[in-house]
Amino acid sequence: MLFNRMESGRASISDAVYVEVITGLHGTTMPNILAAACLAMVGAITTYETGDLVTAALTVAGIVVAIVRLFEIFAFRRRLARAPQLGRAEGARWERRYVAGTVVTALILGLFAARSIVLGDALCCVMAIGIGFGFGAGVVARLALRPVAALLDLIAIAAPAAIVTFMQPDLRHVGLGLLILMYVVASFEMVRLSFNASINQITLKRQFEQLSRVDPMTGVANRSALATDLPAMLAVGAIAVHTLDLDRFKEANDRFGHPVGDALLKQVAGRLGAIAATDDLVVRMGGDEFVLVQRTARDAEAMAERIVQSISAPYDVDGQAIELGVSVGVAVAPDDGRTAEALLSRSDRALYRAKQDRGGYVLARELRMADPTVPAAEGLAA
Repeated sequence: MLFNRMESGRASISDAVYVEVITGLHGTTMPNILAAACLAMVGAITTYETGDLVTAALTVAGIVVAIVRLFEIFAFRRRLARAPQLGRAEGARWERRYVAGTVVTALILGLFAARSIVLGDALCCVMAIGIGFGFGAGVVARLALRPVAALLDLIAIAAPAAIVTFMQPDLRHVGLGLLILMYVVASFEMVRLSFNASINQITLKRQFEQLSRVDPMTGVANRSALATDLPAMLAVGAIAVHTLDLDRFKEANDRFGHPVGDALLKQVAGRLGAIAATDDLVVRMGGDEFVLVQRTARDAEAMAERIVQSISAPYDVDGQAIELGVSVGVAVAPDDGRTAEALLSRSDRALYRAKQDRGGYVLARELRMADPTVPAAEGLAA
């Protein structure tokens, strides 16, 4: 039941939260470096004092695994810096690599501690078990959001040493084995508590971030979302930016009052949301200005036609039949620009021309073709 609760909590977090968790796992190299350094020091001392080749082999294996894990962390960071953004499926692959590395490290440390107990050198044994306990404390801190991986690590650290102690049935070894087992139980209880607290904290953080991106009146995204999402969408492929301005909205707002005006804006946002595809972006820029970012640009003109038809259809607000018009400027990447700023600027120019023409839509490429003073490559240069 405990694992069911943890796995359901893990599955319920959003893709963005999941990617943040995986990024956090790869956020620091210091624990890995310190564990390797401690193992190298204690392994060298134990090998020198006892001449044990098994200890030497475990020390070398631990250092090699640490180096491989460092390369894996750096590779993840390089991937994170490239487009497209890391998705959940790819993040799961990186997680499996990380968990495999940390479990192997934990097993080597557990075998190292067990071997030290067998050798019988008291100081070397204390140092070896201390490394294992220290690594276990790091597991509790780093892997609280991956409870199954944390438990595997704790078992890998503790099981070899516990087995060796219970194979020597004197009171001191039995007591040491029981202490090791109690350490695992207590550590996993801390993992459980940290898991619940961290999931709640990250989810609340994401909810607050989402609220800050939403226009409270209409429920669509606000202009801050456009600033972050438009460059990301542009990096993936060709998109179309439709900049909208409602016609005759001010007259309706002045005649029927602000509550009716607010209701109109909500209905306009609802119609845009119905037109937009699932992965498109609808933004209220402020006042009666909206932007629809279309992720697939090949039918940009058809989308502009649908926007004009939908927004221009009559509205019913408290029994009042109200008609609005709309002017739309359309800029398509990459022909009209390769940056978010260029696309917004050129869609604004096209919108201004549409308003001069008293509604409808205007494509930015039509302005470029109609103005011989504008170089043909201008849209590509920005």
